[in-house]
Amino acid sequence: MVPLITKLPAGPTGQLAFEGGWIYWGAGSTTNSGVVSKSDGGPSGQPDIPCQDITLSQNLFDSGGGIFTSGYSLFGHTNPGGTVPAFFNASTGKVRPGVCNGAILRARLNEVDNVEPFSWGYRNGYAIRFAPNNHPLAGGLLVGENGADDAGARPSNNAPDALHLARQNPDGTPDYHGWPDRYGFLPTSQAVFNPIGGPAEDLCVFDATNSPSNCTPASLAQIFAEDIPIRDVLAGPPQPITSPLAITPADGSPTAIDFAPRSFARGPVQEGAALYALEGDFGFSAANASSPAPEVGHEVQLINFMSEPGGAVSLNMQRFAHNKTSEEAFPDGLHGFNRPTNVRFGPDGCAYVADYGAVRDLGRSDPDTAVKNPADAAIVQIPGTGVIWKICPQ
Repeated sequence: MVPLITKLPAGPTGQLAFEGGWIYWGAGSTTNSGVVSKSDGGPSGQPDIPCQDITLSQNLFDSGGGIFTSGYSLFGHTNPGGTVPAFFNASTGKVRPGVCNGAILRARLNEVDNVEPFSWGYRNGYAIRFAPNNHPLAGGLLVGENGADDAGARPSNNAPDALHLARQNPDGTPDYHGWPDRYGFLPTSQAVFNPIGGPAEDLCVFDATNSPSNCTPASLAQIFAEDIPIRDVLAGPPQPITSPLAITPADGSPTAIDFAPRSFARGPVQEGAALYALEGDFGFSAANASSPAPEVGHEVQLINFMSEPGGAVSLNMQRFAHNKTSEEAFPDGLHGFNRPTNVRFGPDGCAYVADYGAVRDLGRSDPDTAVKNPADAAIVQIPGTGVIWKICPQ
């Protein structure tokens, strides 16, 4: 085993894809929402690296204690209205040239020293897969994006996850999908994304008695005064924004996608369909649905693609493999999914699902497990709960 591509920025590195002699991977953002905050590591946190020249807004984001930070800047550094050149934060020598994040990157397998962005403007484009050659979306890369959380110095609530179609621009530059100032189809300033005050927000002073926010009344008032509405990181997008194919509820957490072989197409599975693994929430926000509607997450979804007149493609997304409840199976003593993180079709035509296992999360999506003490808020793994599942057509 040898390292193939090194000196990449830290942060979520998503699934891999291969096409035409290239290796592709998701390079997730190093921040929650474009601004280094306490929850991103504070002084040791890494600013995001733009794939194109950007101009920052005049907005500064408050972490408390007199610390304000601009987007795409070191913690506590301000640069209102400043220009940040493409790959700027990679120029320190700690990250290889040509690398940015919040992006899909690629390199030729026979020339891995030259890395380039294929697509960018994602918070965390983790699940990636090229459509087959005979598919209506042939040539496009499907990207499942994990949205921002109610955390940090620029917190948000209800930021959706999204399914994108990435295609590099004809001139070889990466196309752009809107993060950090657009969530799904909407600007981040829309009221639906307003933070509600939570223990992972930088301005929150923890108070377990002040439910449901768990912030002291004074700090909650400061959050409402400073962080609502959510202010833009950029003065404007670096190029026209490519909207997603579809959005899904917040915190479903897409982790993998794979296209079903023809032999798997029966029942609700149409030819050309894909399976989509959703790991589920980590308890940063309240549940993304209320009874009797099931929460989205801890499941595998089915995506059917339909060609429409004029060459348009429509999608139908539905639950495919899921638990009796919408949460992890382990706490309820069930035999089922905890956190499916990968799905791949094997040579036998069956789908194989890797399940990370159960974790104790922040608990805000389940009042019965809500955190009562900030010292208990760490995401803790439950040993012995990982599984590989096999799903075959009947």
